[in-house]
Amino acid sequence: MARRSCYAEAVEETMTDQSLLERITAQAEIMDGKPVVRGTRLTVPFLLGLLAHGATVDEILEEYEGLTREDIQACLLFASRSLEQTSFLPSVREAI
Repeated sequence: MARRSCYAEAVEETMTDQSLLERITAQAEIMDGKPVVRGTRLTVPFLLGLLAHGATVDEILEEYEGLTREDIQACLLFASRSLEQTSFLPSVREAI
């Protein structure tokens, strides 16, 4: 069996990431432009907050009909990508 190159795996992952990120949209007239799961008014920060406060993916899916596991995965990926572009500098108090 032939081994797949790291490049082929990276391209496949990028294509998967792209399809996930297409599930997230932001429009000024919907939720004040906050990123939402396409076709809903569920914002990425709201769904991440549910996860952060202990809700499981299955609980969220049960509560919000029509939401999919991939939608939640897309929220996590969106947040991860957003944080990659942000610098976190220590506050003055932390630096002392």
